[in-house]
Amino acid sequence: MSGVKRKRNVLNVKHKLEILQKLDNAVSASTDAEEELHEGNAISHSAALQSVETLLDYMGRRGFDYGDITAVRQICVDIRQEMNKQQKQRRITDFLKQ
Repeated sequence: MSGVKRKRNVLNVKHKLEILQKLDNAVSASTDAEEELHEGNAISHSAALQSVETLLDYMGRRGFDYGDITAVRQICVDIRQEMNKQQKQRRITDFLKQ
């Protein structure tokens, strides 16, 4: 197997944005009606995280450049941090309401 070389797919920014938009459209179409009611027109953190994780999986299977994969992983981390901030804020708000 040492003689097998994987071809790396390197996309420019325009192609990356097109892939993200396609993934975003697919996730938006599959979200629950209840979630859309709560979130309005904005995409939820969980839906965004699912889109980015799908992109990360796709990139991993297609042999994308390590730097690109690392950047997408950082987006996942950022989304999770934002979700944690929101959850903490909700807990504080709920506590103060009591």
